[in-house]
Amino acid sequence: MTLYCSSFVGGNNMTYDLEHEPKTFGDWAYIAVTTHYNKFLSHEIGVLEDKDPEELHQMRVGMRRLRSTIKGFSAALDLPENAEEKKVGKIAKTLGKLRDLDVLEDSLKNKYYPNLPKDEQKQLKQGLSSLAKQRKKVFKTVKKTLNSQKYLDLKQSFHDWLNSPTYHDIAQVSIHTILADLLLPEVSQLMLHPGWVIGVKFEVESINFPESLSKEAVESLLDKEGLILHDLRKAAKRTRYNMELFTQFYGEVYETYLKDIKQIQSILGDIQDSFVLVEFLDEVFEDNILNKMPTFAKILQETRYDKWQEWEKLQRKFLDNKTRKDFHITILQPSVIQSEIEESQENSKKAVETAPSSDIASNS
Repeated sequence: MTLYCSSFVGGNNMTYDLEHEPKTFGDWAYIAVTTHYNKFLSHEIGVLEDKDPEELHQMRVGMRRLRSTIKGFSAALDLPENAEEKKVGKIAKTLGKLRDLDVLEDSLKNKYYPNLPKDEQKQLKQGLSSLAKQRKKVFKTVKKTLNSQKYLDLKQSFHDWLNSPTYHDIAQVSIHTILADLLLPEVSQLMLHPGWVIGVKFEVESINFPESLSKEAVESLLDKEGLILHDLRKAAKRTRYNMELFTQFYGEVYETYLKDIKQIQSILGDIQDSFVLVEFLDEVFEDNILNKMPTFAKILQETRYDKWQEWEKLQRKFLDNKTRKDFHITILQPSVIQSEIEESQENSKKAVETAPSSDIASNS
C-alpha cells in the first residue's frame, strides 16, 4: 500500500506533507514520522555548530519522539531496515550522553553554585572544569556520529520512505477505529508500573499511604527504589509522547491527564538529576563529595524532599480506582468521534421528523 506525498528539499530543511486530509491509521503514522523526522533534522546544523545547547536538546527530543512513533505505529509502518527503531535509538543515545552533560553543567552552574559558600564554590569549580573536558570528548563522538555513513544511511532511508511510503494492510483502517488500541496499551503499561506503589502499604481492598514522611525516610526510600522511579519516569515520557500525537481528537479531560503525566516526568526527573549530580562529582573527586560539601548536600536533600511531596499527590491520584477508570474511559471516547455520533443522531432525528407518516409507521 502506498500513500502519495510531496517533498521539498533545501539543504537540511526538508519538509514532507500529506496532500489530503488525514483519515487512516497510515495517514497519522505518516504525519507522526514526518513531524519528528523534520524536527530532529532541522536542528542538525545547530548541533554541529555547538553554539546553543538548545539545538542539541531539540534534536534529541525529535529523535526520541521519532523512536516512540515508530514503536507506536509499528503495526502500520513498513519501514526500510536503516530506518528501524533501534537505528534511531543508537543515534539518540549518543546525543543523550552529550545532553546529560549539558544538563549537569546548567544545574551546577546556575542552580547550585550561587547558593553555596565560597569554599564549596571553589570545589564545584573543579567539577565544572572536569565536566568541560569530558564534554569536549563526548562532542567529538557526536560530531563523528552525525558525519558517519550509518547516520547518512538513516537519513536517506527516511527521505526515500517519506517520498514513497509503504504500509502494512492495517494502515488503511480509519484512525477513529483504531485510536484507542494505539493508546490503551501504552497507558496500561504505565499504570501497571511498580513505581506507583513505592512507599505504600496494602490491606484488604485498600491502600495505606504514609503520613508525613521525614526527610530521612524519603532519602531511605529513594536510595532503595530510585532506579524504579527513574524507570517510571521513562515510561511516563513514552506515554506522553504517544498521547501528544492525538490531542486534536480529545478534549479538556484528556489534556488534564496529559498534563499530569508531564508533571510526573518532570518531578521524577528532578529527583533523578540530583543523584546524577552526586555520582558525577564523586567520580571527579574520587570521594564522597557530600562529606566535603555539606551545604550542597543539604540543598540536594531539600530539593528531593520537596519533589517527593509533589510526587505523593500524583501517586495518590493515579492509585485511585476512579482516576484510573476515568483515564481509560477518556481514551475510549475521543471527542471527535463523540461529535460525529451526536451529528449522526441529530441527522437521524431530523430524517424521522421530516419523513412521511407511512415511512415512520413502517419503521416502528
